[in-house]
Amino acid sequence: MALNPQQAGGTEISDAAPPTFDYKQQGPKGARWWRYVGWRYLVGLVGIAFALMPAYFVLLAALSPTSTLQGSQMVPRDITFDNFAALNETFFWTWLRNSLLVAGGAAIVNMFLSAMAAYAFARLRFAGRRVGLLTILLVQMFPQLLANVAIFLMLVNIGQYFPAIGFGTLLGLFLVYLGGALGANTWLMKGFFDTIPRELDESAKVDGATHGQIFVKIILPLALPILVVAGLLSFITLFNEFVLASVLLGQADANQTLATGLTRFIGDAFAQRWGPFAAGALIGSLPTLLLFLFLQRYIVSGLTAGAAKG
Repeated sequence: MALNPQQAGGTEISDAAPPTFDYKQQGPKGARWWRYVGWRYLVGLVGIAFALMPAYFVLLAALSPTSTLQGSQMVPRDITFDNFAALNETFFWTWLRNSLLVAGGAAIVNMFLSAMAAYAFARLRFAGRRVGLLTILLVQMFPQLLANVAIFLMLVNIGQYFPAIGFGTLLGLFLVYLGGALGANTWLMKGFFDTIPRELDESAKVDGATHGQIFVKIILPLALPILVVAGLLSFITLFNEFVLASVLLGQADANQTLATGLTRFIGDAFAQRWGPFAAGALIGSLPTLLLFLFLQRYIVSGLTAGAAKG
């Protein structure tokens, strides 16, 4: 008589799932909860408090009637909104609009240029492809400060022939920002494009699609998460950029971005105007916060999808 495979060797093999570990059965109830669950909540709360503490101090300074950081209390007794009203005496809303236009426009154009470069490096084969990738990577090793003097002189010379894009113009700063994160975003997007099956490209070519149609109608819709991540990172970097803006925008108050404008606002009375400065910083943080809230479902997938292949 043939033996049942589950009883071969005198041992019965069960198809039931293996028993799971239940921490509730190990030791006293309070000790069990703290050992397996409680410390996780503690670490999470400490991390949240550490992240929110700077924002809390900025909020205190914005609501403090003393308009200083030293006069702010951990639990404020007197709250005022005069610091927010004081922003109307400046070009604050013009600075905020300039930052949104320059940073937002540059992030969108940079995202599209990076996507085209990444598609070429990921899908096309041409002479100098490997050298081009390595060159883009090596250029990122040099600090941006090394190029500030050269960019300044270049815009001064360009302004003599084309004043609209020369020194002291927002359009000139916009053009400079276009190349800021092009290399990093190209490598980031290339890793994502490498995970998209090439069979999609081949089947589209069989149907007569060109490289441009494949890029626009197939690659871009599938690469939406990495496009969002690249655009968001570029926007945050450019929105908060200070060094290049302070060098290239000149002295006109109406041409300043939010970062340079707020710095000029407190320059004459640095120790006494922290309240309006903090109020402006809080309002200026809202665009980035809203972008994170609306685009958060794309961020994790966009950052991790191209990490295993590049």
